[in-house]
Amino acid sequence: MPFTVSNIWSTTQTLAVPPIPSAYAEAVSTPPKPSTPPSRASRATYIADLDLATELADRADAISMARFLAADLRVETKPDLTPVTEADQAVERELREVIERVYPDDTIVGEEYGGIDDSGVPPGRVWIVDPIDGTKNYVRGVPVWATLIALVQDGEPVLGFVSAPALGRRWWAAVGAGAWTQTHLGSEPAPPHQIRVSAVAELTDASFSYSDQIGWDLRTESGLDRLISAAWRTRAYSDFYSYMLLAEGAVDIAAEPELSVWDIAALIPILTEAGATVTGFDGGPALTAGGAFATNSLLHPAVSDLFRH
Repeated sequence: MPFTVSNIWSTTQTLAVPPIPSAYAEAVSTPPKPSTPPSRASRATYIADLDLATELADRADAISMARFLAADLRVETKPDLTPVTEADQAVERELREVIERVYPDDTIVGEEYGGIDDSGVPPGRVWIVDPIDGTKNYVRGVPVWATLIALVQDGEPVLGFVSAPALGRRWWAAVGAGAWTQTHLGSEPAPPHQIRVSAVAELTDASFSYSDQIGWDLRTESGLDRLISAAWRTRAYSDFYSYMLLAEGAVDIAAEPELSVWDIAALIPILTEAGATVTGFDGGPALTAGGAFATNSLLHPAVSDLFRH
């Protein structure tokens, strides 16, 4: 039976949907202390939106997996010299079509077909899509790539969904509902379970993940080298995966100096609902900062101090 999140807030309304794991009921009765608990009306909105995000992820997975490792995959180079494949474009077209049909008044922003200008994310309900985050991995047959789906309400990311079908993993969150993951390996997916950041409190015990060393001179003079030297362990898990490992407690710090809104929007709700802190390098909101770092919150002041140098 396909998984949906229709009664993630089942204590607030009655819906004709299949039962969900008991962990959801526990999350509803003891939520992970959101800074501003959502109203009943907003909860109802996010229920429908999470179900839609699940459907969008299903559609995206079917398209992207059908072309992953294909010998005749068509790859082009965009004006910014990054690659784009036929799968990137097909996924985004499909997701746009579905969102436009369900929510014709919502704005849609995507990596391949735009929808945003220098003025930033427009007000109201905005869906932000990265059809394949990690296209270079996708092109080379590396399974670390994902479709990122976000809903931003008046500039605030309120829902995030990450689907990495080649890894058999999904992560999602909506404001006030906690962060969740599910493994999709074999014929039946494992039950979803809630995730939480680590309790590591010292940099000397911390695991740090990033993608590569490109672009760091734009953010910090020596902060990357200082963090690598201070951390217990450093790995380049890359792109979305660094941040999802942080949300799960497997990594304690994740950072990227160059990020577009579609790279980070879906990650923010998952990180914050898991207990992480995510900001721009200047300490401001991460969504439009152009680069961001996230920690398990305990380490944020120390990492921020390193990046200021």
